[in-house]
Amino acid sequence: MPGKIILTTGRLILREFDEDDAAAFLILGSDPAITRYTGDGGLRDVAQAREELRTRPLADYRQHGFGRWACVDRDSDDVIGFAGLKYLDELREVDIGYRLLPSYWGKGLATEAGRAIIDYGFEQLHLTQIIGLVEPDNIASIRVLQKLGLTHTGPIIYRSQTVNRYLLKTNTEH
Repeated sequence: MPGKIILTTGRLILREFDEDDAAAFLILGSDPAITRYTGDGGLRDVAQAREELRTRPLADYRQHGFGRWACVDRDSDDVIGFAGLKYLDELREVDIGYRLLPSYWGKGLATEAGRAIIDYGFEQLHLTQIIGLVEPDNIASIRVLQKLGLTHTGPIIYRSQTVNRYLLKTNTEH
């Protein structure tokens, strides 16, 4: 049974992952084109993907009440990526993130999901700010953050990598 629906947009359903999503999650965590800028990846099989689901998004839902959600194409009902908010313990901040299958790139879906996620974060979770961390070479992801209204605040070191930090506060129009 699919996870609880959190948000819907014109083209997407954002819902909690469940362990039955392991095969789709495997692709999102093993395709080098998808993980090129993420600093993770390398999932080898469905069992490892299932364990990653348990220790990351499913654990985040229990601990924080939110996390990265499965992006489901409303027309096909297929999981085509993930998007959502993640509490970063190291920074004590909430990060917006998104990852889509390459066949869905360039269609505005990350921006569509991101707008709904930001509204949810501010209106339902009562966050005062949301950050986005992105590798400097990931131009497509930077453009999404900029379209969502996040502004560049400078480089930071996160998990031993230099990344650009973007920020959106609640008093910023979004």
